[in-house]
Amino acid sequence: MAIPAAAGVLVVLLAWLAGPGLLGISNEDVGVPVSAEVTKPAPCDRLDPVETVRFTVGGKTHEGTLNGCGHGQNEHVDVGVPAELPDQGTVTVRVADTSAGASDARRPVGLALLVFACFAGGISVYTWLRLPPKPRPKPKAAKPAKVS
Repeated sequence: MAIPAAAGVLVVLLAWLAGPGLLGISNEDVGVPVSAEVTKPAPCDRLDPVETVRFTVGGKTHEGTLNGCGHGQNEHVDVGVPAELPDQGTVTVRVADTSAGASDARRPVGLALLVFACFAGGISVYTWLRLPPKPRPKPKAAKPAKVS
């Protein structure tokens, strides 16, 4: 019982030390959220589709490329733009974080689910090891052949 419990504690500790990236949570800065208009949509049937968007920051209109597809012409999307924008040229933008304004409870919830998974795995190993062994049938003795 101690070995599965120790393994579960070790897994949880390693997950905690690995950081938020392990549980699919990114602390990456996606930039300043801005509303943009799709000027050149891309179909989703190509590999690595790129759309062209237009957005305004500080009274200046900028062109940007968005790795994505499926938006319509003149559709408005929320994108994240870098804090430092060049005066000319195309800027690479990303889709804005869809959970903006929400509390970041994803890490504790993910860690709690990992704890429950380790607990369930430990209980199943414990139960498997506690099963009584099945009795093996005794081999039948061969009957002597009748001689007539």
